[in-house]
Amino acid sequence: MRLCAAQIRPVMGDIARNAARHFEIVDLAVACHADLVFFPDLSLTGYAPPLATSLASSAADPCLNALQQRSDAHNIVIGAGLPIAADSGVQIGMVWFVPDAPRRVYAKQQLHVDEMSCFVPGSEQIILEVAGWRLAPALCYESLQMNHADGAARLGAEVYLASVAKPAGNLAKAMLHYPAVARRHAMDVIMANCTGPCDDFVSVGQSAVWNSRGERLAHMGSDSEGVVMLDVDSGTASIHEIAGGSRTRE
Repeated sequence: MRLCAAQIRPVMGDIARNAARHFEIVDLAVACHADLVFFPDLSLTGYAPPLATSLASSAADPCLNALQQRSDAHNIVIGAGLPIAADSGVQIGMVWFVPDAPRRVYAKQQLHVDEMSCFVPGSEQIILEVAGWRLAPALCYESLQMNHADGAARLGAEVYLASVAKPAGNLAKAMLHYPAVARRHAMDVIMANCTGPCDDFVSVGQSAVWNSRGERLAHMGSDSEGVVMLDVDSGTASIHEIAGGSRTRE
């Protein structure tokens, strides 16, 4: 199984431009023979909580059909982030496109205090089954709370997919936390972070992969766009950038 964490520079509020970048990254993941590719937190809209209500959508939105078509055509699972309109308010969501199957939605369960004025929490952890492996998505703040990973492990998760939007200070904490998650649960961890301006901070990329022993196998730079890919079976990782070619680190 090959998993890709995408690193992109989203444009705040511009779904059309961000979707076009998603298509390019999906094509890159397909060229790498990936089984799954997932994007940073709120990747289709950019991380901009004040815009959430006006940009909120649903998994059935026709604007998402092109991602489903790519999933079906290339037999690849795709995870893309956007605000989801729910009965109780707006959730920080990630829509999962599974080939020739209904879309699934994961909504962030643990909100940062700064998000509580714009969002409401989700209530259920989902587990994705890909190529015989069980994967648990996690969204930004909650992925830095060990009890979230503990819950995912109790559900049998073998890989932790952290989709984030983090500035330098929070990323430094993440770089210590994720290997601890990996060691605690003998779980591979792969993180997708965006790069560039977000809400009131600048996200610094460095999307990365840790093996089940907590060893960091590869990480991207702060400004590049592309994917970091984990080959779960071989225990190796590689980086593939949109510009400047690709390189492998094992």
